[in-house]
Amino acid sequence: MRNKYIVLIGFLVVVACSYFFYERNKESDNKLFVEHASQLLDNIYRFYYSSSCPCGQELFYETYPPTNEVITYKTNGETLEHEKMAYFWHMSSMFSGVNALLECTGSSRYIHLLENSILPMMECYYDTIRTPHAFQTYPTVFGRADRYYDDNIWIGMEFLKLYELTDNKEYLGKAESIWTFVESGIDNVLDGGVYWCEQKKFSKNTCSNAPAVVLALKLYKVTKKEEYLEKGKQLYRWVKSRLQDSNDGLCYDKVLLDGQVEQTKYTYNSGQMLQAASLFYQLTGKEEYLQEARKIAEGCRARFFDVTGDGSESVRMLKNGNVWFIAVMLRGFLELYHIDGNPTYINDYKTTLKWLWENGRDGKGLFEDNCLAGPAYYGKKDKYLLTQGALVEMYARLSAIN
Repeated sequence: MRNKYIVLIGFLVVVACSYFFYERNKESDNKLFVEHASQLLDNIYRFYYSSSCPCGQELFYETYPPTNEVITYKTNGETLEHEKMAYFWHMSSMFSGVNALLECTGSSRYIHLLENSILPMMECYYDTIRTPHAFQTYPTVFGRADRYYDDNIWIGMEFLKLYELTDNKEYLGKAESIWTFVESGIDNVLDGGVYWCEQKKFSKNTCSNAPAVVLALKLYKVTKKEEYLEKGKQLYRWVKSRLQDSNDGLCYDKVLLDGQVEQTKYTYNSGQMLQAASLFYQLTGKEEYLQEARKIAEGCRARFFDVTGDGSESVRMLKNGNVWFIAVMLRGFLELYHIDGNPTYINDYKTTLKWLWENGRDGKGLFEDNCLAGPAYYGKKDKYLLTQGALVEMYARLSAIN
């Protein structure tokens, strides 16, 4: 009997020590990740921050090194030229990244950066001539440009998050204004759904519909307006019926107006449906949504992650792909994690991003678009702002996981 007690005590000591080291390592990872996010943000401002745009506001370049491409535009009757600036899509990644740093640190530095840099930059893309008002792909000083519903949805989510972090109702108003634009992109063609682009109504894409569900549900959580919940339900059912593979739960890219489905499966599309299902479960408590979220999560892991070099199934690494898409998929995994606390998918991300920080940066601390492919595939000259902003977001979000 005495020996049994000794064995039991020894076992408990091992468990306690393992837990202690796990918690200490987790705390260390979190500290490193927020440092990585902050350092990368500093590098972005060092290498991508441009000279003043003709609108009178400093903007970001799209790539580093900056492209030699020149934009020709007319203003006040004059034809002028200016170096190429970043597209609005890239700006959305910067808003997401700085917002994530604000959320995980609470630092006034990031409030200042948002209010005095990021948001003034974004206003340069805001089109108040066409109605509903919305952000266009390029600064308005260069003329009229296309307006994408998904571009605006990503920003709507960030304004809503900023409202939650600051309680400034101006940001809630921005998010609701963007929703008005999104609704203008819905009609009865294909029985509903949001178009991809206001000027190119050739298809209805998962990337404009699944995140529209997420934005609608988030607006409902904040405002309690039933119309947001009902529209979220409608769009969720539409995506499931038109663009979801019932076998693995993952989503196809888009449906053309003749009903033909383009069946490519992208990380961010399925990640947004994962987030939508998780949000529905939080709002309704219905088990069907939780089961749906878990099915999508497993489908994502099977398709978008690889087993590690030692063949272990317990931890996987993200496959090479669009880094910003992967950051959006993380949002879905995090939403599910906040429900069930299953760290599997989060640990996969952490494993990948720890490796990436050690192996994927160049001498200036920047990342190539194909940084997840491994050093043997490096060497591309341009490094896009979109990729850097996505990594700021992921490192910051993962630093907040307890």
